[in-house]
Parts: sequence; structure tokens; C-alpha cells
Amino acid sequence: MKAAICYETNKPLVIEDGVTVDAPGKGEVKVRVAFTAVCHSDLHFISGEIPSPLPGLAGHETAGYVDEVGEGVTKAKKGDIVVIGTVTSGCGHCYYCTIGKPHYCVERGAFSRPKHKNKKGQPLALMAGPVGGFAEYTTVPQELVTKIPKDMPLDKACLLACGVTSGFGAVVNRAKVPSMRSVVVVGTGGVGLNSIQGAAFSGAYPVIAVDVLDSKLKTAQKFGATHTVNLKTKKDPVKAVRDITNGRGADYVFVTVGKVEAIRTGFSMCGDMGMTVVVGLAGGDMKDFTPMEFVFTEKILTGCGGGSIRSSIDIPFLVSLYQVGKLKLDELISGYYPLARINEAIESLKEGKALRNIITFE
Repeated sequence: MKAAICYETNKPLVIEDGVTVDAPGKGEVKVRVAFTAVCHSDLHFISGEIPSPLPGLAGHETAGYVDEVGEGVTKAKKGDIVVIGTVTSGCGHCYYCTIGKPHYCVERGAFSRPKHKNKKGQPLALMAGPVGGFAEYTTVPQELVTKIPKDMPLDKACLLACGVTSGFGAVVNRAKVPSMRSVVVVGTGGVGLNSIQGAAFSGAYPVIAVDVLDSKLKTAQKFGATHTVNLKTKKDPVKAVRDITNGRGADYVFVTVGKVEAIRTGFSMCGDMGMTVVVGLAGGDMKDFTPMEFVFTEKILTGCGGGSIRSSIDIPFLVSLYQVGKLKLDELISGYYPLARINEAIESLKEGKALRNIITFE
């Protein structure tokens, strides 16, 4: 098969033929990839900002067709269409699974074993999640696949593997935002727009989008933002948020930008006893925070990985929302690129010109 391989960080991916993937073992599923979206998390690994063994294979917002199943597989059969998520549905019997937190299943670490090899026979490390979606085929544990209806467009469904669920789930699952509470979303890229969708779905008000580009803020309004704040043009963006929230600051802040500075800004926009949720992957040192900020404000600073989703429940639910017109997916797609042009798709995202670019294998 063909795959886009990362041999050096900050270099174009290499489109290579002759790549192989393991046949599905016990409990595993082999999937023919139809579409994989390019996510900012992929960029963090490809750039070397988040270290990873090389050579590596990225791509984790993936949907496709079940090609083969291994022994004992019960979640899918050959011919099913599936979303391959980065979050496990869980083993069903460990502590976290039994308390309804399958995304923390104790067995999740075993899912990152490399399954692909390049034409020289070298294993390809899985980057930015245990999927390997920048290849024509991939083999994954059945706990990572979710069967979806055959009438769900796969190019839209692949977005549910990470970007949509990470943003929407941070609001609905992790923070559990009640209606009539104020929300700030810092960063209005693919994940941030879905946090805005989640806030609007939850009945939050106001929903304040924060970014540095007016074009992105305009798009955010189409996804449910009631107010916008441009970090570059506002003299005091923190004060701007406080003015919108009657001087208090926001009840909930979601930071979807992978920068420590953005976390600092978002936390400053949060009101007393409010919650700031870090969603974007960020490297760096958070030394600017002091204990006093927490003691006398009772603010909460927490994180959310993958939207804290229960994939077998939440992905079908989001499919249903899309099918009845209550979830925007089409509007997230900026362009379609064949595998041969994947580096163009990556550059477009890196330059801020795209929300989600889709790599097509069909």
C-alpha cells in the first residue's frame, strides 16, 4: 500500500509505496481507509514540537470500511463503515470502565503498538494517536472502531474521530456546562468551533469566541458564538470578556490553542469559581501561575483529552445530531486532497488557511 511517512521532523512527509500492515490479530480490525482529516495534533508531532520515534505514521481522524476482522471481534464485521477514534471504548471491566470513564481504560496504552512497516521493513511509530490514518489500510483494536449508519457520509464522519468530539465533548462531557452560563472559547480552529457548537447546544450564554483573525471570528458566529474578541485588535481582551460578562469573567473557558500563553490568557478571562479547560496540546512551562490565584478565587484549571467521550455512545449521538441538522460538519471542511498532495494540505492548515483538510483515499 501507499502511506505518507514522517522520516524527519519539519520536513515534508514522504509518499511511499510498498508499505505493509499486520493482518488483524485477536480482537483487531483491519480497515480500508476512505478519508482522514489533518488535525493540528498531527502538526505538533510532524514538526517535532511533541517528540515521537521516527520513522512515524500520523493521521488519526479516520473513517473507512472494515476489510478483515480477527478472532473474537464482536464490534464490527467485514463491510461495515466505521469511524476510527483515538479514544478507546474500553475493556469493560477495569476500574475506569466500570465507573463510566472508558477513555481512561487501563488497557489503552497497549493500543499504540506499531502495525505498519515501510518498504525496508522498519516499523512505523504511531504519531498523534494509535490509528495510522495516513495510509491506505490500518489495523487497530476493535475498541477504537465505532460502526456508523451506511447513509452517513464518510468524509464528514472522519471528523468525529477527534476534532469534533474533542471540542464538543470538552463542553458537554468534561465541564458539563449548564444552560445560561457564560462560556469563552480561546481559538476558533476546527476544535474550537466545536466547543462553540457544544456551548450553544448546552444553552450557554454568552458564548464568546476569542481569536486573532477576524475571518475566523466571523465563522465562529455561524457556529453559535454570540460575541467575539480579537486578541490583536482589542487593547485589553481580558477586560473585553469581563465587560461582556457583567464584570465577573466567564464561568467556563475552553482553551483549544496549543500554546501555554493561550492557557494563561484563558485563565485570566475566567471568573471566580470558574473552570478553565485545556483542550489543545501544548508544550512548555506553566511557571507563570501562582498558588494565590487558586486559593483566593477557587478557580479550577483542568484538562480534557479527546472530549472525554464514550465513543460507542457519543459518536452515534453526534451522527444523529448531524443527520437532523443540529451539528455542523460540512462547514468544517476547507478542502479535499489526494494522498499525493498531503503536504499541501498540511501547509494550508499550518498557515491558518484551513479548518480541516481531508485526505481522500477513494
